[in-house]
Amino acid sequence: MAIVIAVLLLALILGGAGFAVHVLWYIALAILVLWLLGFVFRGAGTAGGPRSRWYRW
Repeated sequence: MAIVIAVLLLALILGGAGFAVHVLWYIALAILVLWLLGFVFRGAGTAGGPRSRWYRW
């Protein structure tokens, strides 16, 4: 019985980790799209100014 519980617990942990990694890929893609949109819109709005960089810091 302990082996069955250990196998089920291992499957639950590995399944949860796989789901978390899958969700993290979607979050990374969303951040990449927002970064690219910010790069395009900021570059078009302040062309030639002293702070016309693609980053904000």
